[in-house]
Amino acid sequence: MGKCLSCCPATQSVVTQTCDEKFTDITRSSEVTEQQPGMSGGNVRRCENGRLEPHAMTNSTTESNSNCKNLSLTEKLIFPILSTTCIENKRSSHSNRECSESKILALFEQYKDPNENAVLAEGIERLCSDLNVQPEDYRVLLLAWKFNAKVMFCFTKEEFVSGCRNLRADSVQDIQARFPEMMAEVRCPEKFKDFYRFTFKFGLDPDQRVLLSEMAIQLWKIVFHDNEPPILQRWLRFLDKHPSVRGISRDTWNMFLNFSESVGDDLSSYDDTAAWPSLFDDFVEYENDQTNQNVVPSKEKGILDT
Repeated sequence: MGKCLSCCPATQSVVTQTCDEKFTDITRSSEVTEQQPGMSGGNVRRCENGRLEPHAMTNSTTESNSNCKNLSLTEKLIFPILSTTCIENKRSSHSNRECSESKILALFEQYKDPNENAVLAEGIERLCSDLNVQPEDYRVLLLAWKFNAKVMFCFTKEEFVSGCRNLRADSVQDIQARFPEMMAEVRCPEKFKDFYRFTFKFGLDPDQRVLLSEMAIQLWKIVFHDNEPPILQRWLRFLDKHPSVRGISRDTWNMFLNFSESVGDDLSSYDDTAAWPSLFDDFVEYENDQTNQNVVPSKEKGILDT
């Protein structure tokens, strides 16, 4: 639309002006009338009350012009896009605006711990409340990813400030407005892979190298909130029924993403000769046993297989 108008010499200078200047030029250049299709012997005019209405051609144009002014060709071209252009310009300027460093620092001070130069568990809970999300919400994990947080329940000053700066957010409302963008971003497979691997590090305690199974189960539920693989619930049920599996290694966590994509929902394509973590072998064996568990009782009752 914009390119078409810019090709018209009569309107090019008007289109490139601000919305207020456009309106001023339009009101000044209203001397030309144009015949409207389907309005025989008439033209369109703008009355003092702002309405546009057909106007029959008469000889007493002096009297008509004293109360109404004719709609010009420029008006017809500009009025349909005038308000849309203004709105889109406001949206563009909002999304591309520079956020205020002082406002980011003030936002950090609002939630930081009084004794530490960081936002800790209590401050994060208050931030989540203001964001209208639960601390275990998928969007909070996304926010921690964008902040590149190293430890759960802690945003250092550097993480908080640099994260807000990268999000172009200096208020709670700005952070809320970025949630849909973050959720759309991780729909890209490469971005999701980065987000998924971040989640393992985020769930570790500082002195841990293995993620506790209880924590891993909770994080798997959250990280796959928007993209759950068919095998996930069976995998989590297997872990829950095997308390002897006390921890999940980084290798097992990372490989589960490939595993869930390759085996589908029936495990029929699983290759036990491939270099999978041994825990996946145990899982597939357990699932196969669950599938075939009714065969043994039938034999014990003396029912012969044919």
